[in-house]
This record gives sequence, structure tokens and C-alpha cells, in this order.
Amino acid sequence: MSRDAGPTPTQRLAALGLTLPDPPAPAAAYQPWSVVGDLVFTAGQLPVVDGRLERTGRLGDGLDTAEGAELARIAALNVLAIGARAVGGLDRLRVVKLTVFVASDPGFTEQHLVANGASELLAEVLGDHGVHARSAVGVPALPLGSPVEVEAVLAGA
Repeated sequence: MSRDAGPTPTQRLAALGLTLPDPPAPAAAYQPWSVVGDLVFTAGQLPVVDGRLERTGRLGDGLDTAEGAELARIAALNVLAIGARAVGGLDRLRVVKLTVFVASDPGFTEQHLVANGASELLAEVLGDHGVHARSAVGVPALPLGSPVEVEAVLAGA
């Protein structure tokens, strides 16, 4: 769907029953985003809601793929909040590249399906401007025991 046709990203977000949260405050010595030229690089975002990590643990060790995808979706909503702040509004945002880190048990191999939670939300909200290149990476642990972390390269549309 072209951005010129149909609802705006702000309208799509509302239709999903979602609102952009305030961008989460950094949990350490970094800034939420950095701008280089026309690109915005976000810091990694955890599935934080109202200042609280929604869940801890690892995929394949107490968390299943569907739970991980939902947590990735929450982290992606935080990426949208940061991106909207950085470029001056959700309707001006385009996703270039997404990296999803998945805290995984050694035998867990569905990182790409967990990452779909983030990718699908971005496409649902931003339409064509939410379709992106992506990496899904399994790691042994993430900050604060988070199961997922999502970072993005964005641009103003």
C-alpha cells in the first residue's frame, strides 16, 4: 500500500488499539538515538511498558516463540516512539534496517520467527515505509535479563 493511499501511520496505530509510549529513558550511559546525515540509529529497545520490563528469560527455556514475538512487538513499539521523536512524527518515519537480538537457549532456532513480531508491527503501522532489511540474532543473554532487544536504522520519509 502506498503511503499516499489509505490511512496514515498514526491512524493505523490507533486502529490497532495502540498509542506511542514516551520513548524509554536510557538504562545506562548512552542516548536513545543518534543522527548521521539522513539516518537515525536507535539504541536497542527492550520490551518495556510503563518503565517496567514485561518479561525476563530466554527463548527455548521457559519462553516460546509466540511469547517472544509479542515481546519483540512491544520493543518495536518503543523503536517507533524513539523514531517518531527523532524525525518529527510517526507519519514521517521510514524503517531501513532492523536488528532483533533474541536471548536463546542453545537449541532454540526460531529467532527469525520471534523477530517477525517486530517486523510485522512496523509494516502494519508504517505500510510500505515499515518494510525493511533485517537480521535476527540469537545471543546467550541480554541486558536486565530481557528476552529480546530491537534496534533500527530509520530515515525521515
